[in-house]
Amino acid sequence: MGENVAEQGIYPLSEAIRVAEKLELDLVEISPNADPPVCKIIDYQKFIYQQKKKAKEQKANASKVVIKEIRFGPNTDEHDFQFKLKHAQGFLEEGSKVKAYVFFRGRSIMFAEQGEKLLLRFVLALEEYGKAEQLPKLEGKRMIMMIAPIVKKK
Repeated sequence: MGENVAEQGIYPLSEAIRVAEKLELDLVEISPNADPPVCKIIDYQKFIYQQKKKAKEQKANASKVVIKEIRFGPNTDEHDFQFKLKHAQGFLEEGSKVKAYVFFRGRSIMFAEQGEKLLLRFVLALEEYGKAEQLPKLEGKRMIMMIAPIVKKK
């Protein structure tokens, strides 16, 4: 039945409403599809407040996805590659996703396969920190690849 009501059971609607009014509480339908429908005698405002509070807690516990970008040129040399690799490792360890992309200027788009090799090499070097969500794909003048962090079990 609900708060301060000792006897649970099946009551006619008029009896349930009378008991709720006597206790100065509300008769709330919990499960309308059940046979017979399940109702509870509770303070409806308190019930709504608790539901909002639960929803707010769930929203606060939901993790927000942070995406960090790392930009390469098609002819990025080894030192720059290693420098950017260390940054990406740090980003993945802190739980952020990494969006690695090669930006092509002017005629450098002719080196698209070189950019693809660079991104694949980048992902292979980050194998123990994250995994690729997709293969490199060309979008306009950029070749993009997303890398998600590997979730470590506690």
